[in-house]
Amino acid sequence: MRLTFLGTGSAMPVPDRVQTGLLLESGDRSLLVDCGSGVLHRLASTEVGYEDVSTVLLTHHHLDHVADLLPLLKARWLAGEEYLEVVGPAGTKSLLDGLLSVHDYLDDRVDLSVREVGPTDFSVAGFDVSATEMTHSMDCLAYRFSGPDAEEDSPGDVVFSGDGEAAASLANFADGAAVLAHDCSFPDDVDVSTHPTPSQLGEALAGHDFGRVYLTHLYPHTEGRHEEMLDSIRSRYDGDVRFAHDGLRVEIEP
Repeated sequence: MRLTFLGTGSAMPVPDRVQTGLLLESGDRSLLVDCGSGVLHRLASTEVGYEDVSTVLLTHHHLDHVADLLPLLKARWLAGEEYLEVVGPAGTKSLLDGLLSVHDYLDDRVDLSVREVGPTDFSVAGFDVSATEMTHSMDCLAYRFSGPDAEEDSPGDVVFSGDGEAAASLANFADGAAVLAHDCSFPDDVDVSTHPTPSQLGEALAGHDFGRVYLTHLYPHTEGRHEEMLDSIRSRYDGDVRFAHDGLRVEIEP
């Protein structure tokens, strides 16, 4: 399985970080997870491209995670693709209905399938997925993607936290995964709720085992402070922690 960080920024993007989007590939399967502003352009630079991504899985409905949904739909229509599936938490159908009511000329341009999921196990685009709830300012799901031919708690799994506070429940959910991509929006001296700071994240991850942790959803406040943030996490959690960047590709072996 391959994970590509398309967008590692936030609602306040910086020039080298667009908003949230991840691409998962396994064999001939591909899945886009979240679709914030700028993600469509990043997707166009991959071998898969937007033509071969027919399913989007949303963690939640904040604008920096969904802004490129209709641009993706339009690009696929203009490229001659006839289908798009959007999967996400409760309210995803209402979100798409609202977007298409504003841009109604895009309605029925492609065969649009919308499916809502909760904190349970399901399959999407050929991937086996488990979901759990995050504590955020709106309903938000974190996802665990099983590696190919994986058994339960396989070291080939990938977990994406979406947005949300650092929590022991998420650390338990992700335990044993090869990769955990986690929101770490601000340094410790920023007073924030519904997003974790490095010290909070380190405390939540302590005592758990992950192959590697990647920090993402980075606000401009983190610029120039990466080493300080890593030191704060590592003072509490002794695993491999790195900052993700747009375009980073990670190969995950089962």
